[in-house]
Amino acid sequence: MPETHQEIKEAKAKMDKSVEALKQELGAIRTGRATTGLLDVVDVEVYGQKMKINQLGTVTVPDPHLIAIDLWDKTQMATVEKAIMASSLGVTPSNDGKLIRIPIPPLTEDRRKELVKVAGKYVEEAKIAVRNVRRHAIDHIKKAQKAGDIPEDDAHHMTDDIQKVTDKHIASIDAAFEAKQTDIMEV
Repeated sequence: MPETHQEIKEAKAKMDKSVEALKQELGAIRTGRATTGLLDVVDVEVYGQKMKINQLGTVTVPDPHLIAIDLWDKTQMATVEKAIMASSLGVTPSNDGKLIRIPIPPLTEDRRKELVKVAGKYVEEAKIAVRNVRRHAIDHIKKAQKAGDIPEDDAHHMTDDIQKVTDKHIASIDAAFEAKQTDIMEV
């Protein structure tokens, strides 16, 4: 029986990772407001390796439509600017020699609807990942039952437990989507 509880724990951990990955993807979707999380998708090639912008300087949001980056090494400004422009963010940074400023323009209604569709696609991928984990765990339980490793009643209870964990994660995914949708559509 300890092995069976392990199966549920592993399934839960994998589902948790899917939900976490979704939250990161949703965080990278640009709303009309500036957040430091927008830059999490940008990798900068400096010092012979890829680094995140928040590892190269201080990222702040002085107002809802502006992100400011104060780099510790000012010689990297051009490199960071190029990386931001090459990213999928669709923003144009500018610098005054001290700070890199990224204005975040307000979104059009059509663009907002488009972003909700993109978020919906991420949500569907996360749900599929969670369901695949459930299917794999239930298959594993059925094999163990057929092999005689666990009694039928225990297998049934475990399958129910896996389904409860799945339902909880799907609800969490839906809640994350609902929050992001509200955030995107808010003017």
